[in-house]
Amino acid sequence: MKKIEAIIQPHKLEDVKEALKSIGVDGMTITEVRGHGRQKGHKEVYRGMEYQVDLLPKVKIEMVITDARHDEVIRTLTAAARSGKIGDGKIFVYDVADAIRIRNEDRGEAAL
Repeated sequence: MKKIEAIIQPHKLEDVKEALKSIGVDGMTITEVRGHGRQKGHKEVYRGMEYQVDLLPKVKIEMVITDARHDEVIRTLTAAARSGKIGDGKIFVYDVADAIRIRNEDRGEAAL
């Protein structure tokens, strides 16, 4: 099993959710986060004062999938989240040792 963690632009969230739903991925956790990568934020002017905004709003999507779907999910997620501009985000992939469904104690891929 693999855990996929994707940090994306907030305005791409609905596109990503729909794309993942279209390939049968329903379970995911979505968190609003703040951060920056290479773009290092930007400057804004508020009431005549200039401010450096270096923590930009992002969305983190987490999901655990079977090894067999790993490449398909990453391709779909990447295509849906891409705008071609700096700040599109990153995807991280981790190995998952085990998963347990609390309700009935199913383990491994059966728990997904």
